[in-house]
Amino acid sequence: MNINKSALVERFLKYVVIDTTSYPTSKTFPSSDSQLDFGDLMVKECAELGLHDVKKDSYGYVTATLPSNIEDSSNVPTVAFLAHMDTSHAASGKDVKPNIIKNYDGNDIDLNGTIKLSTEEFPHIKQYVGEDIIVTDGTTLLGADNKAGIAEILTAMEYLIENPQIKHGTIRIGFTPDEEIGRGVDHFDVKAFGADFGYTIDGGEIGELENESFNAAGATIEITGKSVHPGTAKGVLVNAGLIAAELVSMFPKNETPETTEGYEGFYFLTDMTAGIEHAKLNFILRDHDKVKLEERKEFTQAVVEKMNIVYNDRIKLTISDQYQNMREIIDQHPHVMELAKEAMKKAGVEPNIKPIRGGTDGSRLSFMGLPCPNIFTGGHNFHGPFEYIPIDSMVKACEVIVNICELNKQ
Repeated sequence: MNINKSALVERFLKYVVIDTTSYPTSKTFPSSDSQLDFGDLMVKECAELGLHDVKKDSYGYVTATLPSNIEDSSNVPTVAFLAHMDTSHAASGKDVKPNIIKNYDGNDIDLNGTIKLSTEEFPHIKQYVGEDIIVTDGTTLLGADNKAGIAEILTAMEYLIENPQIKHGTIRIGFTPDEEIGRGVDHFDVKAFGADFGYTIDGGEIGELENESFNAAGATIEITGKSVHPGTAKGVLVNAGLIAAELVSMFPKNETPETTEGYEGFYFLTDMTAGIEHAKLNFILRDHDKVKLEERKEFTQAVVEKMNIVYNDRIKLTISDQYQNMREIIDQHPHVMELAKEAMKKAGVEPNIKPIRGGTDGSRLSFMGLPCPNIFTGGHNFHGPFEYIPIDSMVKACEVIVNICELNKQ
């Protein structure tokens, strides 16, 4: 398969320099106007490729269709490929300056004279010796999560359009905003989208195929203190910041993201603001096991109740469910995973089936009626300045997409 590598890279480099950061504190949908602007570009790109029914709705969702080229496709299910347009607020997505490292030699990569992509810290990069790798300049994220997915989907569609001898059923494309802040499909109309099943192209290194995600909840804890002059504070002043510090210390130190892996869940303090009169803490609670997630929610509730006994009900807890483990749905549609595995093997890629230590739009779409596993983009070290992606891995992602479309015949 002769994927147009130069067109793929050109698309990706064009997309990543556009800032589409999503913001969790925003009250709008999408959370940033730049995503709407990027959606306009996606509409233009899809139309120029020759895709049909290209639309951007009022929420910023971009959808398009590649019609079937089979004479009678009435029995061929409609497959969808989805990617998200936003990038994480965990690192800057503004003024991204990507660099291509040609024929990587296996040594540390100097990103900007001060920051290095270290092989000691990130040893997995050594598996790409001899390949061309796209990196950052060390000051921003790269944006492969998930603009690599967008570039790969469009390049695969371009290949199918230019090679009509490859027979396929109807293919639907969807680009979503605000995935990084958990709102990506809040307003997505699965019924109108009209696909039977789909794949998010939003995974990591080559070969990743993910059919299960965390069960997820968020916890917000607000603490009300009392401020008086410190010279006369004895027995009167209540320092919300110190209460917050004490509360955090009550969570298990060996159940955080940096101490867990595989199927191990965690408590994650994502941000905290603290002063004398007020403190606010945001946690995310994650576990692949639904029962264990409930236990984490109960533990968090118990911590707050215990602290409220000591501090006279100055602490308020709000817990909200975010998404569920998509395996519960995908296991009911085994052909969706089998098709992806066959497509990978046809592309010479060994499927690496593993749980997502997080979630994708597919986590929620699966429960909304669109079974939707997650397929690799090829990227590594998402959400930070050490993000990189090997170009050959991107090409393989395109090949897998094409193979899914060709193999999806009944």
